[in-house]
Amino acid sequence: MRVPSAYSESYQRARPSDPEGVDNYIHHTTIGDPELDAVLEELSDLPPADLHRYIRAIIEWEGDTLCSAPRVLRDFFDTLEEPTWLDWDGLEPGIRTFYKNADLMLGAFVAGVLVEGFSTLISKSFYITGRVKYTTRRLKQNNRQLLDIFFPNGLYRNGEGWKLSVRVRFVHGRIRSLLAKSPDWDHEAWGTPLSAAHLGYAISVFSKRLLDYSTLLGARFSEEERKGVMDVWRYSGYLMGIPETILYASEEEAQRMHELAFLCEPTPGVESRELANALIQSIPSVAKIDDEAEKKKIVKLAYRLSRALIGNDLANAFGYPKQRPWHVGTLALFRARQRLLRRWSGAETVRANNLTQLLQISVYDEGGLSYRMPDHVKAEKQNPW
Repeated sequence: MRVPSAYSESYQRARPSDPEGVDNYIHHTTIGDPELDAVLEELSDLPPADLHRYIRAIIEWEGDTLCSAPRVLRDFFDTLEEPTWLDWDGLEPGIRTFYKNADLMLGAFVAGVLVEGFSTLISKSFYITGRVKYTTRRLKQNNRQLLDIFFPNGLYRNGEGWKLSVRVRFVHGRIRSLLAKSPDWDHEAWGTPLSAAHLGYAISVFSKRLLDYSTLLGARFSEEERKGVMDVWRYSGYLMGIPETILYASEEEAQRMHELAFLCEPTPGVESRELANALIQSIPSVAKIDDEAEKKKIVKLAYRLSRALIGNDLANAFGYPKQRPWHVGTLALFRARQRLLRRWSGAETVRANNLTQLLQISVYDEGGLSYRMPDHVKAEKQNPW
């Protein structure tokens, strides 16, 4: 098994604790999405306009255009079937609890989940492409995915959550291809861009850590609701092309994936620090807060909540502002405030406000979901997509 040099030290240190798990994680740092990567490589000479048109035809199920698509793309379309483990009824408790707790889950998603996702070498991909300059839009796109996959029937074949998840798979594949051919990417050191290991880790954070961090912010979940949330993200991850050899099957497996990444990944570097801080500092823009004093207040609170969620070690690695002694009780005060608001407002009002808030801070372009793909490795040189 080839071990990328950035992992050589941690691999030797971590392997005795779980040889099979560590080997599996490291192996997946050298692969991406085997099925789609092969398709995109075969179509690399296809004019961008045609590629975009055919991707749209696949996702939107446009039969006439799909019939004229290259055979390799039509064959790939046939693989987009429901996995045998998918239980539609099992998703429902997760969907219901999302709208009951959406404000807390959104706070956990932004201040904890997305930030923690940058702790791996996946940060190299974002940094090299220059997407750090577009953090506000990316945060809105992440919010949209959260809303769409938890929307009732959103993961059905014609649902927006299904379409967006498959679109993300194509975007990842396209960026992976561009980075793989870029002189800025060091294959020997870092393995495969947007690797299956990093995406498998990310989906574990999006699900398991989302539940954990939401609970710390004051949400309450039954076992059935927890499983529903995990299953929603598991199916979305499957649609995004994460190989089942690295895709969790349970909450316990997702927790183990998080532990394996902690054991195997190098210490977060400058790329992780810049991305994490850019994400926190973009929150006022996403929330459309213009007043400078209010912006500073929101950012300070976001830093305190994020530190409380991800822990001091990772927060310090990200270069967060130092914690003041009187900030130790940030989580307890936040939980108490949220529970009072829920008691005063009532459940139905909370659900309605949550949906309105999510719609306002998500990207819904006037022209609908775009199926254009990145056409250059550097974000500033890409045509709009």
